[in-house]
Amino acid sequence: MNAPLQGHTASNPRHAANAFDTLLQVEQVSLEYRTPQRVVRATHEVSFEVDRADRFVVLGPSGCGKSTLLKAVAGFIEPVAGSIRLDGTQVREPGPDRIVVFQEFDQLPPWKTVRQNVMFPLLASRTLGRREAEERALHYLDKVGLAAFADAYPHTLSGGMKARVAIARALAMQPKILLMDEPFAALDALTRRKMQEELLRLWEEVRFTLLFVTHSIEEALIVGNRILLLSPHPGRVRAEINSHQFDLHSLGGVAFQQTAQRIHRLLFDEDGEGGSGAELGFHDIRIAY
Repeated sequence: MNAPLQGHTASNPRHAANAFDTLLQVEQVSLEYRTPQRVVRATHEVSFEVDRADRFVVLGPSGCGKSTLLKAVAGFIEPVAGSIRLDGTQVREPGPDRIVVFQEFDQLPPWKTVRQNVMFPLLASRTLGRREAEERALHYLDKVGLAAFADAYPHTLSGGMKARVAIARALAMQPKILLMDEPFAALDALTRRKMQEELLRLWEEVRFTLLFVTHSIEEALIVGNRILLLSPHPGRVRAEINSHQFDLHSLGGVAFQQTAQRIHRLLFDEDGEGGSGAELGFHDIRIAY
């Protein structure tokens, strides 16, 4: 097996059998941004696929381009090379089929109530009329446990509650894919753990498709059923692993801790040439070629 850094595409042996399940296709995508001094390459020839109802996590160290990659999927940034397709259609601009939940929750307009915040994108996009929008908003506020706070204003809410409003607002749009950019990073440890639990509970109920960005190995193992590992800057695919066997109940377990350590070695190439899947102890791993 080749060393991961020799290429940038995770092999995918199930592609042919499950092509009809694929929702998002990212193919050989390179992204750049300009600083006052120079043009910086954020990601280099990154490829992966997200299937419907996946909890797909992009994991990598700070500065590897994972948030930039998520913004490109959202349509905010155009790749300098490669393509991004959602349901077979090339992504060229933002759209209601992709909703982003960012890290900061000050994105909630403070002059609107919780109910009005959730209704706002439904009305602004003319997806629903006011009555239907209100019904859907209350439905998803109930899903995230905030029905009793529908008439509260954001400044009266805790950080975790603001996070739940942002998730309810995103899910109310019923997007094809929910994009989350380190959504719990600003929360304290206990609230973050609670939000991870609630996100998984919501996924069990709604079975939405999730693309989740984090730099926490532990969070990636808890939230994701598949994890894409990106190298330090510029982001290149190191490997893709299946992690469906782990959840919040796995924390502290020997297998969980061993897997976290192996992922760390893969991310930072601490085995010299990256090592093979067998050497690293993974039973289901796709190394980049």
